[in-house]
Amino acid sequence: MRMRKILGLALAAATLAGVSAVGAVSAEAASSPNITRDECTAAGGQVMARPYAGYVCAMPDGTSQPIT
Repeated sequence: MRMRKILGLALAAATLAGVSAVGAVSAEAASSPNITRDECTAAGGQVMARPYAGYVCAMPDGTSQPIT
C-alpha cells in the first residue's frame, strides 16, 4: 500500500513537471522575436505604422509583432 502511494506521488510530480515544461515552451513560442517586412507579408500579415512605436506586423489571427 505504501509503495502504491509513493508511485502515485511520483507520477503526479512527473505529470506536473511535464505540464510546466509544455507551458514554458508555449510561452517561449508566444514571445517570438521580431520579424522582417518580407516575413510578415509572406505569412499573410500586414505592415502597419503605429505612432511613436514604429512598425508592426498585424497577423490575420489578430496578433501583432514588432518589425525589425
